[in-house]
Amino acid sequence: MLDRLQSLADRYEKLSELLCDPDVANDAKKLREYSKEQSSIQEAYEAYMEYRSVMEQLDAAKEMQNEQMDAEMREMVKLEIDELNERKEELEERIKILMLPKDPNDDKNVIVEIRGAAGGDEAALFAADLYRMYTKFADAQGWRVEVLDSSLNDLGGFKEVIFMVTGKGAYSKLKFESGAHRVQRIPTTESGGRIHTSTSTVAVLPEAEEIEIEIKESDIRVDTFCSSGAGGQSVNTTKSAVRVTHIPTGIVATCQDGKSQNSNKDKALQVLRARIYDKFLQEEQSKLAGERKSKVGTGDRSERIRTYNFPQSRVTDHRVGLTLHRLDAVLDGDMEEIVSTLTMTAQAELLEKGESTL
Repeated sequence: MLDRLQSLADRYEKLSELLCDPDVANDAKKLREYSKEQSSIQEAYEAYMEYRSVMEQLDAAKEMQNEQMDAEMREMVKLEIDELNERKEELEERIKILMLPKDPNDDKNVIVEIRGAAGGDEAALFAADLYRMYTKFADAQGWRVEVLDSSLNDLGGFKEVIFMVTGKGAYSKLKFESGAHRVQRIPTTESGGRIHTSTSTVAVLPEAEEIEIEIKESDIRVDTFCSSGAGGQSVNTTKSAVRVTHIPTGIVATCQDGKSQNSNKDKALQVLRARIYDKFLQEEQSKLAGERKSKVGTGDRSERIRTYNFPQSRVTDHRVGLTLHRLDAVLDGDMEEIVSTLTMTAQAELLEKGESTL
């Protein structure tokens, strides 16, 4: 591990040199590539630099113990050694986590798809609640949210909503949200006051860049049609809505929220590219499912991952057994404890498998 850390430090410093090179500064592609690589290893580099500093201070303090000194000075040196040893252990644990195999998609933007499932209108209303929860969480992270496509029901709920979340680490924090979300509450449409159970599904797809998923024009079919639902004067009057079909896989993406056909086509292609990329990821994960089974789940859309119980103001994540009695806060975007618990559980599983040692 120490050899790996030293190699990482050497690479970080080499990247610093390259980023100061005028030739690199004038090459937008290289500048972006090197900046992204350096950013991805910066935290581990800084932790390693501090670790080296602590080890040097520790060696110096231990050498001082061999020198002649009074009792008060000796006690001060002992306290310093104790503090340095404590910091050394903290840094070792942190570095172990930072050196775990990194999901190559973690720093990517994401496309989130939410659909009302079992429960009709109530499921669609819950889908709208989930959309609001994720947008509030995104706001708190400093991320940007853009709706790519949506379909409303008569009560203002979402039959389906697809949106892009843009920001550093979006996928790393949202990737465990894929699955079936269950709600237990008295629907506004229920006159008898009975508690109903409904579900909405969430799919979190890492954004796929064109260089990762190349879509040939000959492999797609583009259909245009009139938009439906809310959208202003262009609705039902111009064929601005676009449906793009990827012929080899049969995957379809539709967009009608933009005002122009070109805008909708670009957004539909974004979604299509992400769905194709996700299909390949799912196939790869299926092959490895037996040996890489995880408590935090497989990302299967049918897997029930969380229950939102309104009568008891309770949120339970079934994968890690986490229960919070502050439903309103969670639905208002306060998801950090849930996200952190899922992330730490995944990291702990990797550490148990001996993926990282120092």
